[in-house]
Amino acid sequence: MSKARGLTLRMVVMLVIVAIVFGGVFGWGYVRGIFIAKFLAGFGNQTQTVATIIAPTSTWQTQLKSVGSLTAVNGASISAETAGIVDSIKFQSGTDVPAGALLVTLRPNNDDAVLAQLKAQESLDQITYDRDVKQFAADAIAKAQLDTDSANLAAIRAQVQAQQALMDEKKIRAPFAGRLGIRQVNLGEYLPVGTPIVTLQQLNPLFVDFYLPQQALSQISVGQSVDVAVDAFPGKIFTAKISSINSVVDTATRNVQVRATLANDGLTLRPGMFATISIGVGAPQKLVTLPQTAITFNPYGSTVFVVTHGKDAKGKADLVAHSVFVTTGDTRGDQIAVLTGLKAGEQVVTAGQLKLRNNTPVAINNVVQPPDDANPNPPNE
Repeated sequence: MSKARGLTLRMVVMLVIVAIVFGGVFGWGYVRGIFIAKFLAGFGNQTQTVATIIAPTSTWQTQLKSVGSLTAVNGASISAETAGIVDSIKFQSGTDVPAGALLVTLRPNNDDAVLAQLKAQESLDQITYDRDVKQFAADAIAKAQLDTDSANLAAIRAQVQAQQALMDEKKIRAPFAGRLGIRQVNLGEYLPVGTPIVTLQQLNPLFVDFYLPQQALSQISVGQSVDVAVDAFPGKIFTAKISSINSVVDTATRNVQVRATLANDGLTLRPGMFATISIGVGAPQKLVTLPQTAITFNPYGSTVFVVTHGKDAKGKADLVAHSVFVTTGDTRGDQIAVLTGLKAGEQVVTAGQLKLRNNTPVAINNVVQPPDDANPNPPNE
């Protein structure tokens, strides 16, 4: 009986100890939770310094963006049609030449002598033919002899033309007016057929080739203006016009090729340059515009913090920030269009949002503002 009482007593003691331990753990967790909640509440009631902007309206037009390359309307790598040794070079690298300008001649070898021999034979065959015509009229020779003379004359004339064409091929000329590149050959060098001699590019006007998604086909047309920017001239916009739209959509990318024509009167642009393309579509409209840093993007929606006169959590009158849901549109440089949820003239937080909750008191310091440029040109470093 005493053993049973002892066992019962030990169980009671163990249960008491377990209760004390669990009570301490859960009690401390409860106390700690209250402490953290009070700390956060106190933090939320502290005045936070933010930068703000008065929400403006600006003229906004939907833009189609793309990248492309500048291409010469006429561009060629000049080469020889026939093999030979460079006899003379008639151009300077980087100069402008008219169409038909003589660039390079190849060594003629015995071409002149061959041509003179063929022309002598042509003269003889012409004399023979003229004499036989008279003899045939006098019934002195048969018609077959006259036909043979005529054929011989036609054959020698063809040989003269072939020799002249061969000699002309050794005189390489500019096929169109343009600017020459850097010379690739030297005097006395043997040129196999097709060896590049120099590039020739027509620099004005230029083509701008780029691609757009197939969905853009309903928004573009021939004659539409295109804004073109190149890295070589930061901040400068060149205006081109769409001159052609490809008749087929690429089945691999579902993009359509578009070509615009760009005036290059100053000859400052070069074929092969990388270009950034922007095409305004639709009618311009007035929209609220904010720096992109003002928007907080969340899975459940985009929000901004608006500063108003109100009361904080302690009922004290002050400037407070509260979040509102907004619907955003297209972006333009550092800016983003706000379609709904915000009115022009409201004071919006642009920096320091991470410190804010609803009805957090704020102090405004606009010494440093985030970038808000529609056409930013960051330094190329």
